[in-house]
Amino acid sequence: MAIPGLKKPDHIGFTVPNLEQAIAFFKQHFDFELAYQFGPFASDDNWMAEHLNVDPRAEITKIAVMSARGINLEIFEYSDSVSRRKTSPNNADIGGHHLAFYVDDMNSAVQYLREQGIEVLGEPSVMTDGPTAGESWVYFIAPWGMQLELVSYPNGKAYQSDSAVVLFDPR
Repeated sequence: MAIPGLKKPDHIGFTVPNLEQAIAFFKQHFDFELAYQFGPFASDDNWMAEHLNVDPRAEITKIAVMSARGINLEIFEYSDSVSRRKTSPNNADIGGHHLAFYVDDMNSAVQYLREQGIEVLGEPSVMTDGPTAGESWVYFIAPWGMQLELVSYPNGKAYQSDSAVVLFDPR
């Protein structure tokens, strides 16, 4: 049984070291729009630990919410007032993650990233068999170290011929 009243994903939240840099990055390269910002936010009791699973003295400097065309991004910037890890987890770490963005033309998108000085990890991988046959993908790194991905499957993916489950398709 699912959560009563469950609809669709609302947002993806993540923390960056510099909120203005992240907003500018997503505006410039993805054409995402800033809806609103607020902050700072902190608490003198245990609220931060109880509700956000962070140090009780942690302070959120600012929060920004951006429209990412179909889902929202909730981007946090915390102050350095308490000890915290300052590097992004990689895919092998517990809590490792990435955001993936669909593109129509993988080669043009990768060329754009490289021309903008954005680190691209290797060349696009082209899937030729298995459930993801028909897809190409490549990871790249945001200026603050977060892993991002480009994906493309202009003719669909092989799983679609065998699965009764229909995945979200951004095409």
